Amino acid sequence: MKKLNELLQEIGLSKVKLAKYLGVSRQMVYNYLTFDSLDKWPKEKRVLLLQLLDLKDADEKTLSKIKITTDYLMRVEKKLNSSINVNENVSSSFDFGSLNKDNKRLINDFIFLLKEKVEEDGNEGCVAIRYMYYMLQSIDNIPEIKYMLGYIAKSNGFVKPDEYAFDENKQYIFEGILYTALTLYNNGGASKSRLAESHKRFIQEIEQKNEEKLSRTQQLNTVKIQALRELGYSDINTNNASEVFEKIAEIQSRKV
Repeated sequence: MKKLNELLQEIGLSKVKLAKYLGVSRQMVYNYLTFDSLDKWPKEKRVLLLQLLDLKDADEKTLSKIKITTDYLMRVEKKLNSSINVNENVSSSFDFGSLNKDNKRLINDFIFLLKEKVEEDGNEGCVAIRYMYYMLQSIDNIPEIKYMLGYIAKSNGFVKPDEYAFDENKQYIFEGILYTALTLYNNGGASKSRLAESHKRFIQEIEQKNEEKLSRTQQLNTVKIQALRELGYSDINTNNASEVFEKIAEIQSRKV
């Protein structure tokens, strides 16, 4: 099984794709790969894997003879693509017409992982995904999120360490800072007591931002009410929205 694991890693076959190909959960794939022999796999799953890898058997001798060529990789990828289709339920819920095949597959893989995370990790999985949702909502305003995602992809071997998909200079600096911070964290060089003051400032900054956001919202509501009153309306609707917004802009300009 060691040779099999090495082969799967060498051809870059992710556990997500293998799980979808075999029709099992990602955790089940991890379980299968801990077995000391492929013979312990369910027969239909073993047959599927052998077909995917162009093998008649998966003993050490046979696996050692496999040469990872471009042609071999393309054959494996073709088999994967022909067997893994975009989930019909997901496709019917969203308009994927503007996306190419690779992007559709990326979204499908992402949803597959989200579903498994919720099923396997319960409440913690739900919280992690909710935080991820908030992160995606913030990604356009906080470029460091992209750099952080790049760092995670690199440190886990998914992309090359010299790949810079975003602002190379800023991404390079951020990765260096993040590496230093995580090294300090993992080596026990940080403690709750040492970072108490820093964490306190972190909370104060967030609270200040929330207060400013609330203040702006309250101010906008006040101006909106004033605009409606001056125009003689009780609420904003599709018929008067343009007029009300113009009045709001006028009222705000009076206070400049």
